[in-house]
Amino acid sequence: MKHTNNKILVILGQTATGKSDLAIAIAKKYNGAIISADSRQVYRGMDLGSGKVSRDNDSDFKSEGISHYLIDIADPKKDIFSVSDFLAQAKKVLKIIEKNKQLPIVCGGTGLYISALIENWQLPKIKPNFILRNKLETLPTTALFEKLKTLDPERAKNIDSANRRRLIRSLENVVQSGQPLPSLKKGEPLGEFLILGLKRDNQQLKKLIKLRLNKRLRLKMLDEIIALKNNGVSNERLESFGLEYRYLNRYLEGEINYKEMKNQLINAIYHFAKRQNTWFKKIPNVYWFSSKQESKKAFKLVEGFLSK
Repeated sequence: MKHTNNKILVILGQTATGKSDLAIAIAKKYNGAIISADSRQVYRGMDLGSGKVSRDNDSDFKSEGISHYLIDIADPKKDIFSVSDFLAQAKKVLKIIEKNKQLPIVCGGTGLYISALIENWQLPKIKPNFILRNKLETLPTTALFEKLKTLDPERAKNIDSANRRRLIRSLENVVQSGQPLPSLKKGEPLGEFLILGLKRDNQQLKKLIKLRLNKRLRLKMLDEIIALKNNGVSNERLESFGLEYRYLNRYLEGEINYKEMKNQLINAIYHFAKRQNTWFKKIPNVYWFSSKQESKKAFKLVEGFLSK
């Protein structure tokens, strides 16, 4: 099936709800290519912890024969990948997918990225301000969060309050642009969107989070963090990536034991999922699916969307 009519499919949802599996299944049926909307999958060497799909033996990033974009494009040691970077890169990729006459499928759980793309935010071109950044680096994380709550309360509601990297970048943006992100202007739509959302009830979600974490630990996720550390990624940087990278590194540094690491991490992932849900609720016109069986209806929606 060839696609030429500027239609874009979005698959969003909380962590561990099965977005990638659905995206690949739809891509196989409708000649799709996937754009990752995940703030950690952009970084090389961060595979299990960020939930990347398994990679085929290709020079380009493919999984099960499906092209994936915006994965492994940044260096976790030195690069700071922002929403501005995502939007610029995603627009370039949309043109490539359109040229290939494929269906673009935006898949991920970073609500900030997804909203920016759907609404085509007109972001100010803000270059890194290293003087400001160095000044912010001297502040404790709690002070950074309080400062963001004052300058951009909406962003503060949906950010990981312990993620220094995100806090500093958000403050850098708001200080230099003079306005909070949610109030930025929207541009002309990049295309016609169909937005599918996967959700699970709290009990299911907790179970899925535990199962996935145990699987990743069996697949030697600890070795991934050790490799990052050996490659020069600092403890502070790992802390800033949050969740798996934060708590596994704390375990490796002897700050917490293995049981504490698992319990604290499961709790942190669950609270992260709640923040994701808060953001997604603000996105209009989402078709929600609350079970794996129900998500089969997604194919009918896609069929109708493409046939219009």
